[in-house]
Amino acid sequence: MNDTSMRVQPEASLLQPVAGAPRLTAAACDLKRTIEIVDEYGERRPIDVPAERPLTIFVDARELVTLMTLGACPELLVLGYLHNQRLIGDATEVESIAVDWELSAATVKTRSGVRDIAAKTARRIVTTGCGQGTVFGELMSQIDSIHLPPTGAARIHQSTLYRLLESMREQESLHRSAGSVHGCALFRGAEMLVLVEDVGRHNAIDIIIGWMALHGVAGGDKIFYTTGRLTSEMVMKSAQIGVPIIVSRNGVTAMGFDVAKKLGMTLIGRAMGRRFLCYIGAERIDAKPEPHGA
Repeated sequence: MNDTSMRVQPEASLLQPVAGAPRLTAAACDLKRTIEIVDEYGERRPIDVPAERPLTIFVDARELVTLMTLGACPELLVLGYLHNQRLIGDATEVESIAVDWELSAATVKTRSGVRDIAAKTARRIVTTGCGQGTVFGELMSQIDSIHLPPTGAARIHQSTLYRLLESMREQESLHRSAGSVHGCALFRGAEMLVLVEDVGRHNAIDIIIGWMALHGVAGGDKIFYTTGRLTSEMVMKSAQIGVPIIVSRNGVTAMGFDVAKKLGMTLIGRAMGRRFLCYIGAERIDAKPEPHGA
Protein backbone atom coordinates (compact mmCIF):
# COMPACT_ATOMS: atom_id res chain seq x y z
CA MET A 1 0.00 0.00 0.00
CA ASN A 2 2.14 2.81 -1.25
CA ASP A 3 1.24 5.83 0.89
CA THR A 4 -2.32 4.63 1.37
CA SER A 5 -3.79 2.63 4.22
CA MET A 6 -6.63 1.18 2.11
CA ARG A 7 -6.33 -0.98 -0.98
CA VAL A 8 -9.43 -2.05 -2.91
CA GLN A 9 -8.87 -4.72 -5.53
CA PRO A 10 -9.92 -3.93 -9.14
CA GLU A 11 -13.09 -6.04 -9.15
CA ALA A 12 -14.24 -4.64 -5.81
CA SER A 13 -13.45 -1.07 -6.88
CA LEU A 14 -16.09 -1.35 -9.62
CA LEU A 15 -18.87 -1.68 -7.04
CA GLN A 16 -21.19 1.31 -6.81
CA PRO A 17 -22.64 2.70 -3.57
CA VAL A 18 -26.12 1.51 -2.67
CA ALA A 19 -29.11 3.60 -3.71
CA GLY A 20 -29.65 6.34 -1.16
CA ALA A 21 -26.06 6.14 0.12
CA PRO A 22 -24.83 9.09 2.21
CA ARG A 23 -22.84 11.97 0.76
CA LEU A 24 -19.25 11.67 1.93
CA THR A 25 -16.36 14.08 1.93
CA ALA A 26 -12.95 12.75 0.91
CA ALA A 27 -10.81 14.14 3.71
CA ALA A 28 -7.81 11.80 3.57
CA CYS A 29 -4.65 12.84 5.42
CA ASP A 30 -0.93 12.20 5.18
CA LEU A 31 -0.33 8.80 6.75
CA LYS A 32 3.26 9.23 7.85
CA ARG A 33 5.44 11.79 9.58
CA THR A 34 9.24 11.86 9.49
CA ILE A 35 11.10 12.13 12.78
CA GLU A 36 14.77 11.83 13.75
CA ILE A 37 15.90 8.95 15.94
CA VAL A 38 19.15 7.74 17.48
CA ASP A 39 19.92 4.08 16.81
CA GLU A 40 21.99 1.53 18.73
CA TYR A 41 25.17 2.86 17.09
CA GLY A 42 24.51 6.38 18.36
CA GLU A 43 23.79 7.57 14.85
CA ARG A 44 21.00 10.00 14.07
CA ARG A 45 18.78 9.27 11.07
CA PRO A 46 15.25 10.01 9.86
CA ILE A 47 12.48 7.42 9.96
CA ASP A 48 8.77 7.47 9.19
CA VAL A 49 6.11 6.91 11.87
CA PRO A 50 2.31 6.69 11.51
CA ALA A 51 0.58 10.07 11.83
CA GLU A 52 -2.03 9.29 14.50
CA ARG A 53 -4.69 11.98 15.01
CA PRO A 54 -8.00 12.39 16.90
CA LEU A 55 -11.39 12.45 15.18
CA THR A 56 -14.47 13.42 17.20
CA ILE A 57 -17.77 12.13 15.85
CA PHE A 58 -20.88 14.32 16.12
CA VAL A 59 -24.20 12.70 15.25
CA ASP A 60 -26.97 15.22 14.56
CA ALA A 61 -24.99 17.80 16.58
CA ARG A 62 -24.56 15.38 19.51
CA GLU A 63 -20.96 14.54 20.46
CA LEU A 64 -20.53 10.78 20.43
CA VAL A 65 -16.91 9.68 20.80
CA THR A 66 -13.35 10.54 19.81
CA LEU A 67 -11.44 7.96 17.78
CA MET A 68 -7.69 7.91 17.18
CA THR A 69 -6.93 7.15 13.54
CA LEU A 70 -4.48 7.57 10.68
CA GLY A 71 -7.19 9.56 8.93
CA ALA A 72 -6.89 7.96 5.49
CA CYS A 73 -10.51 6.77 5.30
CA PRO A 74 -12.30 8.79 8.00
CA GLU A 75 -15.76 8.75 6.41
CA LEU A 76 -15.79 4.96 6.08
CA LEU A 77 -14.42 4.66 9.61
CA VAL A 78 -17.33 6.71 10.95
CA LEU A 79 -19.91 4.82 8.89
CA GLY A 80 -18.55 1.46 10.03
CA TYR A 81 -18.38 2.58 13.64
CA LEU A 82 -22.02 3.72 13.65
CA HIS A 83 -23.06 0.42 12.07
CA ASN A 84 -21.14 -1.64 14.63
CA GLN A 85 -22.62 0.30 17.53
CA ARG A 86 -26.11 -0.45 16.19
CA LEU A 87 -26.80 3.28 15.94
CA ILE A 88 -27.76 2.76 12.30
CA GLY A 89 -29.11 -0.31 10.55
CA ASP A 90 -27.70 0.45 7.11
CA ALA A 91 -25.90 3.21 5.23
CA THR A 92 -29.08 4.75 3.81
CA GLU A 93 -30.08 6.00 7.27
CA VAL A 94 -27.22 8.51 7.03
CA GLU A 95 -27.66 11.59 4.86
CA SER A 96 -24.05 12.80 4.99
CA ILE A 97 -20.70 12.48 6.74
CA ALA A 98 -18.41 15.51 6.57
CA VAL A 99 -14.89 15.40 7.98
CA ASP A 100 -12.99 18.60 8.79
CA TRP A 101 -9.43 17.99 9.94
CA GLU A 102 -8.93 21.62 11.02
CA LEU A 103 -11.58 20.88 13.67
CA SER A 104 -10.67 17.18 14.02
CA ALA A 105 -14.40 16.53 13.65
CA ALA A 106 -16.71 14.26 11.70
CA THR A 107 -20.21 15.67 11.39
CA VAL A 108 -22.88 13.05 10.76
CA LYS A 109 -26.34 14.03 9.62
CA THR A 110 -28.95 11.27 9.68
CA ARG A 111 -32.19 11.27 7.72
CA SER A 112 -34.53 10.64 10.63
CA GLY A 113 -32.36 10.83 13.74
CA VAL A 114 -31.06 7.92 15.82
CA ARG A 115 -33.85 6.42 17.87
CA ASP A 116 -33.11 6.34 21.62
CA ILE A 117 -29.56 7.57 21.08
CA ALA A 118 -29.24 8.73 24.69
CA ALA A 119 -30.16 5.31 26.03
CA LYS A 120 -28.04 3.47 23.46
CA THR A 121 -24.94 5.48 24.33
CA ALA A 122 -25.47 5.78 28.07
CA ARG A 123 -23.14 2.89 28.91
CA ARG A 124 -19.65 3.19 27.46
CA ILE A 125 -17.20 0.28 27.57
CA VAL A 126 -13.50 0.86 26.92
CA THR A 127 -12.18 -2.23 25.17
CA THR A 128 -8.72 -3.76 24.97
CA GLY A 129 -5.54 -2.57 23.34
CA CYS A 130 -4.61 -0.65 20.19
CA GLY A 131 -5.39 2.80 21.53
CA GLN A 132 -8.44 1.29 23.24
CA GLY A 133 -11.63 0.86 21.30
CA THR A 134 -14.98 1.96 22.69
CA VAL A 135 -18.32 0.20 22.44
CA PHE A 136 -21.69 1.24 23.77
CA GLY A 137 -24.22 -0.93 25.57
CA GLU A 138 -24.01 -4.52 26.76
CA LEU A 139 -22.02 -6.64 24.32
CA MET A 140 -23.55 -10.00 25.15
CA SER A 141 -27.13 -8.71 24.91
CA GLN A 142 -26.74 -8.37 21.12
CA ILE A 143 -25.79 -11.98 20.46
CA ASP A 144 -29.29 -13.45 20.18
CA SER A 145 -30.17 -11.04 17.36
CA ILE A 146 -27.28 -12.22 15.16
CA HIS A 147 -27.79 -15.08 12.71
CA LEU A 148 -24.85 -16.35 10.64
CA PRO A 149 -24.84 -18.75 7.67
CA PRO A 150 -25.00 -22.44 8.62
CA THR A 151 -21.85 -24.52 8.61
CA GLY A 152 -22.57 -26.02 5.21
CA ALA A 153 -23.03 -22.61 3.57
CA ALA A 154 -19.84 -20.92 4.79
CA ARG A 155 -16.64 -22.94 4.71
CA ILE A 156 -12.91 -22.56 4.13
CA HIS A 157 -10.55 -25.07 2.54
CA GLN A 158 -7.18 -25.49 4.21
CA SER A 159 -5.52 -24.75 0.86
CA THR A 160 -7.58 -21.53 0.62
CA LEU A 161 -6.31 -20.52 4.05
CA TYR A 162 -2.72 -21.00 2.90
CA ARG A 163 -3.31 -18.90 -0.23
CA LEU A 164 -4.95 -16.20 1.90
CA LEU A 165 -1.93 -16.08 4.22
CA GLU A 166 0.46 -15.98 1.27
CA SER A 167 -1.51 -13.09 -0.21
CA MET A 168 -1.16 -11.14 3.02
CA ARG A 169 2.57 -11.89 3.21
CA GLU A 170 3.11 -10.47 -0.27
CA GLN A 171 1.33 -7.17 0.33
CA GLU A 172 3.27 -3.95 0.54
CA SER A 173 2.18 -2.25 3.72
CA LEU A 174 2.44 0.83 5.85
CA HIS A 175 3.54 -1.47 8.67
CA ARG A 176 6.67 -2.42 6.74
CA SER A 177 7.64 1.19 6.08
CA ALA A 178 6.55 2.83 9.34
CA GLY A 179 5.42 0.12 11.78
CA SER A 180 3.00 0.65 14.68
CA VAL A 181 -0.21 -0.17 12.80
CA HIS A 182 -2.63 -3.08 12.51
CA GLY A 183 -4.13 -4.47 9.32
CA CYS A 184 -7.44 -6.09 8.43
CA ALA A 185 -8.56 -7.56 5.12
CA LEU A 186 -11.77 -8.89 3.62
CA PHE A 187 -11.51 -12.03 1.50
CA ARG A 188 -13.89 -14.00 -0.70
CA GLY A 189 -12.21 -17.36 -0.67
CA ALA A 190 -8.54 -16.68 -1.43
CA GLU A 191 -9.41 -13.44 -3.27
CA MET A 192 -8.60 -10.34 -1.26
CA LEU A 193 -11.22 -7.62 -1.81
CA VAL A 194 -10.15 -4.88 0.61
CA LEU A 195 -7.08 -4.33 2.79
CA VAL A 196 -6.94 -1.62 5.45
CA GLU A 197 -4.33 -0.48 7.98
CA ASP A 198 -4.85 1.88 10.90
CA VAL A 199 -3.39 2.54 14.33
CA GLY A 200 -5.79 0.00 15.84
CA ARG A 201 -7.43 -3.19 14.64
CA HIS A 202 -10.80 -1.74 15.74
CA ASN A 203 -10.46 1.08 13.23
CA ALA A 204 -9.25 -1.18 10.43
CA ILE A 205 -12.23 -3.52 10.70
CA ASP A 206 -14.63 -0.56 11.10
CA ILE A 207 -13.35 0.94 7.84
CA ILE A 208 -13.90 -2.34 6.00
CA ILE A 209 -17.40 -2.64 7.47
CA GLY A 210 -18.10 0.95 6.43
CA TRP A 211 -17.02 0.04 2.88
CA MET A 212 -19.27 -3.05 2.95
CA ALA A 213 -22.25 -1.03 4.21
CA LEU A 214 -21.71 1.71 1.61
CA HIS A 215 -21.61 -0.79 -1.25
CA GLY A 216 -24.18 -3.28 0.04
CA VAL A 217 -21.63 -6.10 0.30
CA ALA A 218 -22.93 -9.12 2.23
CA GLY A 219 -20.66 -10.99 4.63
CA GLY A 220 -21.95 -14.57 4.55
CA ASP A 221 -19.43 -15.79 1.97
CA LYS A 222 -16.53 -13.68 3.22
CA ILE A 223 -13.55 -14.15 5.55
CA PHE A 224 -12.01 -11.47 7.76
CA TYR A 225 -8.26 -11.40 8.31
CA THR A 226 -6.61 -9.35 11.06
CA THR A 227 -3.11 -8.94 12.40
CA GLY A 228 -4.55 -8.29 15.87
CA ARG A 229 -5.83 -10.60 18.55
CA LEU A 230 -9.38 -11.92 18.45
CA THR A 231 -11.10 -10.22 21.35
CA SER A 232 -14.83 -10.25 22.02
CA GLU A 233 -15.46 -6.93 20.27
CA MET A 234 -13.52 -7.98 17.16
CA VAL A 235 -15.54 -11.19 16.99
CA MET A 236 -18.81 -9.27 17.45
CA LYS A 237 -17.93 -6.74 14.75
CA SER A 238 -17.38 -9.55 12.29
CA ALA A 239 -20.60 -11.28 13.32
CA GLN A 240 -22.68 -8.11 13.03
CA ILE A 241 -21.81 -7.81 9.35
CA GLY A 242 -22.49 -11.51 8.80
CA VAL A 243 -18.89 -12.77 8.38
CA PRO A 244 -18.61 -16.19 10.08
CA ILE A 245 -14.88 -16.93 9.68
CA ILE A 246 -12.01 -14.87 11.10
CA VAL A 247 -8.30 -15.52 10.58
CA SER A 248 -5.68 -13.82 12.74
CA ARG A 249 -1.91 -13.68 12.90
CA ASN A 250 -2.42 -13.35 16.66
CA GLY A 251 -4.34 -15.34 19.27
CA VAL A 252 -7.77 -15.26 20.91
CA THR A 253 -9.05 -14.15 24.29
CA ALA A 254 -11.34 -16.30 26.43
CA MET A 255 -14.29 -13.96 25.88
CA GLY A 256 -13.63 -13.85 22.14
CA PHE A 257 -13.73 -17.65 22.18
CA ASP A 258 -17.00 -17.69 24.19
CA VAL A 259 -18.73 -15.23 21.84
CA ALA A 260 -17.62 -17.16 18.75
CA LYS A 261 -18.77 -20.45 20.27
CA LYS A 262 -22.23 -19.06 21.03
CA LEU A 263 -22.56 -17.66 17.50
CA GLY A 264 -21.21 -20.73 15.69
CA MET A 265 -18.22 -18.87 14.23
CA THR A 266 -14.82 -20.15 13.21
CA LEU A 267 -11.71 -18.55 14.73
CA ILE A 268 -8.33 -19.39 13.24
CA GLY A 269 -5.34 -17.85 15.00
CA ARG A 270 -1.55 -17.94 15.14
CA ALA A 271 -1.82 -18.21 11.37
CA MET A 272 1.44 -17.70 9.48
CA GLY A 273 2.87 -19.63 6.56
CA ARG A 274 1.44 -23.14 6.85
CA ARG A 275 0.87 -23.01 10.60
CA PHE A 276 -2.39 -22.18 12.35
CA LEU A 277 -4.59 -23.04 15.31
CA CYS A 278 -8.35 -23.42 14.97
CA TYR A 279 -9.71 -22.32 18.35
CA ILE A 280 -13.37 -22.96 17.56
CA GLY A 281 -15.49 -23.90 14.56
CA ALA A 282 -13.26 -26.55 12.96
CA GLU A 283 -16.39 -28.01 11.35
CA ARG A 284 -16.28 -25.14 8.83
CA ILE A 285 -12.78 -26.14 7.66
CA ASP A 286 -12.30 -28.60 4.83
CA ALA A 287 -9.06 -29.80 6.31
CA LYS A 288 -6.07 -31.53 4.80
CA PRO A 289 -3.83 -31.89 7.86
CA GLU A 290 -0.11 -31.35 7.50
CA PRO A 291 2.09 -34.34 8.35
CA HIS A 292 3.96 -34.02 11.64
CA GLY A 293 7.40 -32.60 11.18
CA ALA A 294 6.50 -30.88 7.90
